[in-house]
Amino acid sequence: MNPKLRALILVIVLLLGLSLLGAESFGSRTAASLRARGVSPWLIVLLISMLPIVELRGAIPVAIAVLGMPWQEAVPLAILGNMIPIPFLLLFLEWFLKLISRFRWGQRFTDWLYARTRSKGKVVERYAELGLIVFVGIPLPGTGGWTGSLAAKIFGLDFWKSFLCVFIGVLLAALIVTLVTLLGVSFF
Repeated sequence: MNPKLRALILVIVLLLGLSLLGAESFGSRTAASLRARGVSPWLIVLLISMLPIVELRGAIPVAIAVLGMPWQEAVPLAILGNMIPIPFLLLFLEWFLKLISRFRWGQRFTDWLYARTRSKGKVVERYAELGLIVFVGIPLPGTGGWTGSLAAKIFGLDFWKSFLCVFIGVLLAALIVTLVTLLGVSFF
């Protein structure tokens, strides 16, 4: 194998691993807290994958490594949980941000959120639907279904195209996170 290609693959795996560490740690604490309260593992995975930032990149490692779920059970639950908020975000996020921007703190938050999404969403702006799929599908900090939904709204993509692109991106992220998790679980 070409040494440059090998180095690139190593860098990608390391970046993915680092991005998963933060999400997995928060997800692990959340799972432990919910489990202590008697919440079922299925519901824990759904809830963790619905959280912004954490999403399925935290839910899949927690389900497999902490809760001991088989990947065949964990992945569909995490995908479902990650997708539950998406239609609501695509439909109501713009309205909600306009509502809170009437207040000074809300305006600052909205300005920050739009600026951050615009800076992270250059690929969405340039490549539209394909960019949205890649943006959601590469599990790095600041990407995912929540941010992808905001980017879709900012860049004016229509609801159904946005929903489909976010779904495909979530499937791609699930594949990557599952492979990294299974490789990590089997080596440690």
